[in-house]
Amino acid sequence: MEVGTLKNLSGKNALLTGGSRGLGPYIGRALAREGVNMALTARSEADLRTVADELAQMGVKAKALPADITDAASRTQLLERVRDEFGGIDILINNAGIERLSLYTSLSPEFIETMIQTNLAAPLLLTRLLLPEMMRQGSGHVVTISSLGGKKGSPYTATYAATKAGLIKWTWGLRQELRETGVSASVICPGFVAEAGMFAVYKKRAPGIVGETTPEKVADAVIRSIRRDVGETIVNPGPIRPMMVLDALHPGIGTWMLRTFGVYDFYRRQSEENEGELRSE
Repeated sequence: MEVGTLKNLSGKNALLTGGSRGLGPYIGRALAREGVNMALTARSEADLRTVADELAQMGVKAKALPADITDAASRTQLLERVRDEFGGIDILINNAGIERLSLYTSLSPEFIETMIQTNLAAPLLLTRLLLPEMMRQGSGHVVTISSLGGKKGSPYTATYAATKAGLIKWTWGLRQELRETGVSASVICPGFVAEAGMFAVYKKRAPGIVGETTPEKVADAVIRSIRRDVGETIVNPGPIRPMMVLDALHPGIGTWMLRTFGVYDFYRRQSEENEGELRSE
């Protein structure tokens, strides 16, 4: 394990994308408890301001800076506003993302492009804008929220899995490039998250074999990855870890287990439900 460059987080400045809902507020609270000042961004201004007000009451500086991170001009303007407000950025949390369970052929080309832009291209390009500044100051950390879905593609989540797999491989490659610079990168891979994320919206419980984690544990993993400079963290209980080891040795084993224990049927039923809702709109 490599030694992290940001063991003391108090007084540092962080930019958190996707800060208005889902995992964003939980990650924001965890950073605020460490004394980190927060620049929060998302498209939904009202929700973003509510989170920023909550974090400010925890004794840190917190600003809501609405932006569309899939737009190049908006990304540049966002960083300029963050620098004006905070003077610099020590931590970037790439958290914004979208997902939808669906047959691949039921996704419109436009939605596929939007998912790729939001989940994969935007964090890469935002990080590219910020890294030179971090490298000049000789310290910084980029944490990217991926998913267990990026470790193994599953039916009805193919595009989502592709974007999340890309984030994992990108983080590992970037991490090696940044050695000796004082800047580092980490990726967090949550499984099913209760109370936040896709299945909280669907109001469904995860199949027993894959288990559920909590948004607080994901947020704790973010803090730990920065302080200890951990390259990749899987946040999920249950038998998923030994299953992944078996799957790495023989990919068919993991597929068989997920199919046998009803995980793929769970995805299929939710996919059909989602498509039915879209047709009724």
